[in-house]
Amino acid sequence: MGDGGSATDDGVEVTALAVNVTIPEHLRWTDTRRGETFLLMTLNIRLLPDGHVAAKAYGRPVAGGRGAYVSFAVPDRPELARLVAAGADRAGVLWAAHRGLR
Repeated sequence: MGDGGSATDDGVEVTALAVNVTIPEHLRWTDTRRGETFLLMTLNIRLLPDGHVAAKAYGRPVAGGRGAYVSFAVPDRPELARLVAAGADRAGVLWAAHRGLR
């Protein structure tokens, strides 16, 4: 995957790569924003131009309803770091095996 944002010899410049990963139930957590508590259920993982990844968490209000689309920081927990890495690895495999435009 290398340098996520560089141009290749064919002149194609990829400026963003992102994937959504479901957080398994046993790893989910809650966080509060603007007085509303959210259950975090999805990670959005982005490949940065330097080859590292960044992740944000998204979820639904615990009280129900749609709520706002608000991002949360991913806690510094080894099991979540492993999930982010596994999601990025799996996305790389899926992208590498694409079968072209449908």
